[in-house]
Amino acid sequence: MTTALSPAEVREAIQAHLLGWLPRPEAASRPELAEYARMLRDYPERGGKMLRGTLLVYTGLAYGAELPHLLPPAAALELFQNWALIHDDIEDASDERRGRPALHKLYGVPLALNAGDALHALQWALLVRAGVSREVLLEFARLVELTAQGQHLEMSWMAQGRFDLEEADYLEMVGQKAAYYTAVAPLRLGALVAGVEPPGAFEAGGMLLGTAFQIVDDALNLKGDPAKYGKEIGGDVWEGKRTLILLRFLRQAPPEERLRAERLLAMPRAQKPASEVAWLHRRLLETGAVEYALGVAEGMLERGLAALWPVLEGAPRQAWGLRTLELLRGLVRREG
Repeated sequence: MTTALSPAEVREAIQAHLLGWLPRPEAASRPELAEYARMLRDYPERGGKMLRGTLLVYTGLAYGAELPHLLPPAAALELFQNWALIHDDIEDASDERRGRPALHKLYGVPLALNAGDALHALQWALLVRAGVSREVLLEFARLVELTAQGQHLEMSWMAQGRFDLEEADYLEMVGQKAAYYTAVAPLRLGALVAGVEPPGAFEAGGMLLGTAFQIVDDALNLKGDPAKYGKEIGGDVWEGKRTLILLRFLRQAPPEERLRAERLLAMPRAQKPASEVAWLHRRLLETGAVEYALGVAEGMLERGLAALWPVLEGAPRQAWGLRTLELLRGLVRREG
């Protein structure tokens, strides 16, 4: 296997495998099912960075697997990402995804929810048809369950109007909701597809890097380039997300500003005054809360890379191991 396979080439291969697995509108037996096929293909065809699938492939290559065996689980991981995003956008009442209206904004909640369920089923069917091992299936089950647990924590805090949260609460939630499936699971799955028991460092280092990824994502939500970020800038404020940035601001804000922010965040999205959302957005940027969170992410990046360096540098295909480390670095140090 050549080491000349770039991330862009890997993304293209994953995308082709994923879209080849989905129904095609032109093959549908009736117009309603053609629309169904278009809905299933909508988020996948919007592209995305496919960071998780690419990380799985690079790790698998480092441990001796070949690309044809890695593409089905990588495509299944991206299918998970897509159906989870459909559900997440509904649960968060998000307006945009990858620079376009969220699926439920285009088709309504019932049809979008149904499309997400269908992609979930196709994820498992793809894995079974590819003949992956029991260990790979169990790893997928674990990443789905942990993501749901983390999502439950976040939604519960918002539904209960919780503002008494600490940094440790955020880190626990993000570890389950985002960090595991962003970094830990791709690393472990790459090794499992190669027939190797994943090193313990994959979980410890992956959790640090996956958490750092999410902290950076929270910062980009406030100060990112809309063309690169692909989601609504300031959406976390509209949705009332309990981010590390927000918790830092609330902890340091004068009492009157904290009360003003909490009143705003407790409102449903549709009732939030745009002027108040703009005020809180501005204050999060002005008070150093974003810089604090990015500093936390940078520290996690360095500790995560230090944990993973020995095992990936010592992988059977060292060149791919080193490329995997660079990909992990890029997860955190990115602009969108």
